Amino acid sequence: MVQYNPKDWFGFIFRFHKSDTFIKLWPMILLICVYSGAIAFFEIEYWKWNESNKIKNIVVMHSLLGFVISLLLVFRTNTAYDRWWEGRKLWGSLVNNSRNLALKLNAILPKSDSQSRAFFKTAIPQYALTLKNHLRSESTRLALDEKIHEELINDIDHDKHMPNQLAAAMFKKINTLFETGKIKGEQLIILNSELQSFTEICGACERIKNTPIPFSYSAFIKKFIFFYVMTLPLGYVFNLGYLVIPVVGFIFYVLASLELVAEEIEDPFGVDSNDLPMDKMCENIQKHINELL
Repeated sequence: MVQYNPKDWFGFIFRFHKSDTFIKLWPMILLICVYSGAIAFFEIEYWKWNESNKIKNIVVMHSLLGFVISLLLVFRTNTAYDRWWEGRKLWGSLVNNSRNLALKLNAILPKSDSQSRAFFKTAIPQYALTLKNHLRSESTRLALDEKIHEELINDIDHDKHMPNQLAAAMFKKINTLFETGKIKGEQLIILNSELQSFTEICGACERIKNTPIPFSYSAFIKKFIFFYVMTLPLGYVFNLGYLVIPVVGFIFYVLASLELVAEEIEDPFGVDSNDLPMDKMCENIQKHINELL
């Protein structure tokens, strides 16, 4: 995720970042400018059209359609941002619940039970790391090489749903502690909410990850933008002349950039510049759990 100063206006205007939409769109912008120049040349120099024989009412059509396309793009970006912000809240909940579980375990588990403490000291941060890799569709390997963690290694099948298996391993460990009398029944109830929240957070993140914006809606917006921009030179060349070239290029840049931004942030669990800083949050969970346990 890009760290920046929101008050640095000149930095935003004159510096191009790799995630800037202009870098991604400049070939298409150049092509649109060439197309607009060709239309302007043929209408002004070759066909010699003027105000008396220009295409009538096309400017009015663009004004009406411009309002419609602005509403569609506003809804598109708002929907994408809602998905990004929901993902951020879910990962914030994961950080808080991991801390709360470690705080409760630190108070409940006897100081002499170093094996159980070491188990949760590894398992809780590992759940966040595994969930991150699961959402990015990456293979996950548990970096557990101490003998004290063999109990966790034996419960994990790398060919199955990894977050669920880690959550199940923690539930199993808690139940074992209850059966051996190391934790009481009321303490088991206290720990249950944090353990249950891990799976709920995972399911909510999977819902965002696996349910993109409907294809027909996304395809319609792209087609709308394309045909809207491609017809702009036909009507505005009489008012702007060859200035229609940069004007149409800029209009395409604005409209297409909004769609690109929405596409990038609607899946907040990737590795793009504007995606959630899940690596940093996993590191924070690891640090805090180590401190607490």
